[in-house]
Amino acid sequence: MSGERPLAGGEPHRDSPSTEPSDLADLLKRSARGDHAAFAVLYDATSPRLYGLLLRVVRDRAQADEVAQEAYLEIWRQASRFDPDRGSALSWMMTIGHRKAVDRVRSAEAAGRRDSTYLHRNQPVSHDETAETVLSTLDAKRVRAALAQLTDAQRQAIELAYFGGYTHTEVAALLDLPLGTAKTRIRDGLIRLRDTIGVGQ
Repeated sequence: MSGERPLAGGEPHRDSPSTEPSDLADLLKRSARGDHAAFAVLYDATSPRLYGLLLRVVRDRAQADEVAQEAYLEIWRQASRFDPDRGSALSWMMTIGHRKAVDRVRSAEAAGRRDSTYLHRNQPVSHDETAETVLSTLDAKRVRAALAQLTDAQRQAIELAYFGGYTHTEVAALLDLPLGTAKTRIRDGLIRLRDTIGVGQ
């Protein structure tokens, strides 16, 4: 990693193989006092190492970019908590980055398991008893009347998923919602449709 030292005006200048640990600690202290220029130099000096670590953990450049932003935001917010007696500035920063990366991987894995479980239980639509009954055995007029009884949020999600043909992930993106929220709206909407129409009666 090439080191960077600030020129007059705070612009970084690459003039040594690495930034000295004491320099990084000082930059962190200045950042803790709200010195944006110091933080910019700190970022330039450490981002190659930190990004490399994140990429090795998450194994995806787009994800690594996002985690890097989260990590540096955390570093900025927590700079005052850095204690040089407990380790180097770079180690402290790398620990924050690694924790963020591991959290992202665990979150992705958990989401994947939830998606798989949900799809196993509820997909494809033709195997969803509620959706099958509502959309296949009842005439369009009754379905429209039942849809009118849903909340706007539920109706939007149902219409996109079952009439628009969008996946749950696409519905979440179209409605600017977390995936879990979109799935909940679809599930709750189907249950309410079933109860409103009186499936099985």
